[in-house]
Amino acid sequence: MDRRTRDVYESQTQSWISQRGVDPSSLRRLRELEVRLPRHSLVADLGCGPGWFATRLRRRGHSVIALDVSAGMLREVRNRDGKLRLVRGDLARLPFAAESLGGAWAKNSYIHLPMRQLAPALATLQRALRPGAPIALSGFDLTHTKSEPRARGYVERRQRGEGDFAGRLFTFASPELGRDLLVGAGFRVLSIERDERMWLHAQRIRTLPDFVRPGLRLLVVGLNPSPVAADTGVAFAGATNRFWPAALRAGWVARDRDPHDALRRGVGFTDLAKRVTAGASAIRASEYREGAARVERLVRAFRPRAVVFVGLDGFRRAVDPRAEPGGVRGGFGGRPAYLAPSTSGRNASISLSSLVRHFRRARSLAE
Repeated sequence: MDRRTRDVYESQTQSWISQRGVDPSSLRRLRELEVRLPRHSLVADLGCGPGWFATRLRRRGHSVIALDVSAGMLREVRNRDGKLRLVRGDLARLPFAAESLGGAWAKNSYIHLPMRQLAPALATLQRALRPGAPIALSGFDLTHTKSEPRARGYVERRQRGEGDFAGRLFTFASPELGRDLLVGAGFRVLSIERDERMWLHAQRIRTLPDFVRPGLRLLVVGLNPSPVAADTGVAFAGATNRFWPAALRAGWVARDRDPHDALRRGVGFTDLAKRVTAGASAIRASEYREGAARVERLVRAFRPRAVVFVGLDGFRRAVDPRAEPGGVRGGFGGRPAYLAPSTSGRNASISLSSLVRHFRRARSLAE
């Protein structure tokens, strides 16, 4: 989380609590989440504040972890409800084991993550949830805030350091970008609703989360996740897949099969289609087209220096049926783009050395 935002909540805990409460709209969204939760689930309240919602979930029979970055807020939770499990932690680095949570609630917490941390944080949340687990989170709607002078002024005053609880970071997304980020992170979006804030309800699915952020050198776009990629959280993770050996030799990455290190070095990952299959041939053309539209919106929002599609089939079925390996004429989403052959071990007609040459040419677009 943004450091200044954390410090505001830490130093003004009591004042913030005295001016806030539980609004009817949030209670309605909480009930919508409860309907989707299995009985006696392990649920995380992420950015729990004083624990108002965590306590309600516990009284419904769930085991609840109340997580917050502020020690002051967690002291308030302990004083109010000694039966909750307390964790001091950062949304960008959730300390939960893979597939350990049965659901998650996050009211006005992910809005305080810088945009560069938002997609990786959602990917971390996805890995912590069991398949099928529901989530409910709220955010600020960029389109609403731009059109509402009062809402825009509220945020601008606080970011300038004026007014109560000033200096906090607020990150915005349009409903469309919010949906795209959740889909990319490995969720099925169930609903997006707006009142004074934007509420997103979604369900964790078995897939490979995106590793993306603004300011990438390269955004690598695969066809769709394999079962081993979805289960390990590593793109192109198959034992015979030659992506990582080629990426190492081409200078894209410095560590084998480490998407986190790659992201730190400016190389991100997504897929045209998010459905997991043993072979890309099982993906329908309509899925590729829908996925290409999502990826294009992501490219326009995050503006990587270059986009690299790995695998001809998906690009041909979604964008250009006559496309050949090499630079993409006109680019993609307003950025330079390159189409590389599949790195699958099944693509025996392409040698590792040939893949390295393609990757080096793609890298030159970003330089």
